[in-house]
Amino acid sequence: LEEEQLLDGRYRLQKVPGGHVALPVLEEKLLLLRLPREMPCALVWIQDPVPSRAARRRTPAQKLRDELQRLLGKSWSEELERDVPHAWQRHGDLVLLSEDSFRATPWEKLGPTLWEMVASALGARRLARRGRVLPDGMRSPSVTLLLGQDGWVEHVDNGIRYTFDVTKCMFSPGNITEKLRVASLPCSGEVLVDLYAGIGYFTLPYLVHAAAAFAHACEWNGHAVEALRRNLALNGVQDRCRVHHGDCRQLELRDVADRVNLGLIPSSEEGWPVACHVLKKTTGGVLHIHHNVETLPTPAPPQTPVLRAEWGSPKGAGSDGEAQHPMEDSGKETSGARIRPEWRRWAEATAARIRGLLAELHGQPWHTSILHIEAVKSYAPHVHHLVLDLECRPTLP
Repeated sequence: LEEEQLLDGRYRLQKVPGGHVALPVLEEKLLLLRLPREMPCALVWIQDPVPSRAARRRTPAQKLRDELQRLLGKSWSEELERDVPHAWQRHGDLVLLSEDSFRATPWEKLGPTLWEMVASALGARRLARRGRVLPDGMRSPSVTLLLGQDGWVEHVDNGIRYTFDVTKCMFSPGNITEKLRVASLPCSGEVLVDLYAGIGYFTLPYLVHAAAAFAHACEWNGHAVEALRRNLALNGVQDRCRVHHGDCRQLELRDVADRVNLGLIPSSEEGWPVACHVLKKTTGGVLHIHHNVETLPTPAPPQTPVLRAEWGSPKGAGSDGEAQHPMEDSGKETSGARIRPEWRRWAEATAARIRGLLAELHGQPWHTSILHIEAVKSYAPHVHHLVLDLECRPTLP
């Protein structure tokens, strides 16, 4: 036995006349009862020894590579080793491989044997491989099912169950911080319009956790609509949501929303006029506007004051139609992120644009108040996915 096998707790040394024996802990008493006290023992045969520490330290990617190397033997090459994935996504019993894995020609000769071996090494029953997102305007994934009968999986986020077909719908785990923030918003009694609902990324947190009274979910991808309907039923909120299948720019809803979610990147600008139409014309509401904003890679000078993320408030909104400006002591900062000048300029320009759309639509002035800017994630070098919480209210006489 190796020393680490003795130390890991499954075996222990037992002193006997003439030496020591290594005994499995659970069988120690039984074996000692069968051994006469005067009987020396020089050797105990142990089946299924515990793997060494070095073996236990191997990552799943290393284990997969070793299995493949054993399978191919002398055919193994550096080209094939570069083709072995080092990371993947797991959805229950389905593993989603990256698009650059297993692309070399020699893999094709193995046929189904390759996928069965990969699935076994990764502890999966189904395999799929990601491709490039199709430029069809619907954010459809290009995913090929390699092993298994279908691509339907289930994912649990913050206590919410999402089911979707990985070969037909996308799921973005990078938006989890925004979904958590949405879940904490005070939406009791409110009506939500989600203009880009997808499979319910934000519709469900609004209904399940934020206690919105009702939601109108708009989505034009038929596969996403199917998943959305399933997810509403899975979470028991199907009676509080109406699904609108089609282009949200053709939505006929008017004057219904206390809150509008515009969760489309790189820009939701085409949905801004629709959002203005669905807001309640007598009381207004809040728009959550998603957008990718480019940030110049210039370092901030030392000791530059941090611009606050909470800007203005309904109480401080003026009647002159101007967007409220940041106050030195207003609110809290955005989750450790500095509100950069480019973000501020984009937020102010968006507020002015929305204010103009509302005034033109209703024939009276409105005011807009920038409540919050949330930095969701880095989308690309020097590009950030932001969400602007913009309060919009009609100016009373």
